[in-house]
Amino acid sequence: MQTPSYIALSRQTALWRQMDVVANNIANMNTPGFKSQDLMFSEYLAPSKGADSAFPDMLSYTYDFGTKRDVGLGPLSQTGNPLDVAINGPGYFEVETDFGRFYTRNGRFMLDADGMMVTGSGHPVLSTDGTPFFIAPNESRITVAKDGTVSTENGNIGRMNIVSFEDEQALLRVQAGLYDAGEQEPEEATGMALEQGMLEGSNVEATAQITKLIQVQRAYEQVQKMIEDESERQGRAIKVLSGAQDV
Repeated sequence: MQTPSYIALSRQTALWRQMDVVANNIANMNTPGFKSQDLMFSEYLAPSKGADSAFPDMLSYTYDFGTKRDVGLGPLSQTGNPLDVAINGPGYFEVETDFGRFYTRNGRFMLDADGMMVTGSGHPVLSTDGTPFFIAPNESRITVAKDGTVSTENGNIGRMNIVSFEDEQALLRVQAGLYDAGEQEPEEATGMALEQGMLEGSNVEATAQITKLIQVQRAYEQVQKMIEDESERQGRAIKVLSGAQDV
């Protein structure tokens, strides 16, 4: 495989990864709190092989070096469920898992068999004291205030720990809408308000993502055709040179 094919293959590989990212966005259009992602590209320049000049010709390859998350607020929708809570503004809910504390924007909560407030995956939602919330069997009226204070008809039981991070792009998205903060230390979120009985939807713009998927697919097909044409050109050149040597 010669240089033009290597350059085309670098572009095709990046397009394949971009297609995966766009397809994942589309698959999560209805996932509460999901943040759309986009692949980031750059140009990688390398000198052509065999160039003896002090200023050799530079070959331009496509290099995808990561993804960027759109942290913009998704649409808030009314559900009427008192255990659905949306963060209107910046911040993340803190939850406890078997692997430590993770963070999420998905506020679709429920009560487990012990009356503990948990996520859909069963992870306890944590208070500012680092403890989960328990609702007694005889408590039926659950209220979540704008500042995250959770109370029932028997009084306050704690305040949800809503945190923010200096670099949201560094958060690693894991399963079930959870984020791993890695080495970052969470800080108390400001400039937000909790909305009880509401959920934050995905911020994926369906039309834009479907259009992008079509564009990526077409670009991939064009690069594939270029690779095939280059392969045919090389084949014809080999035949011509072989014929010349036989003569």
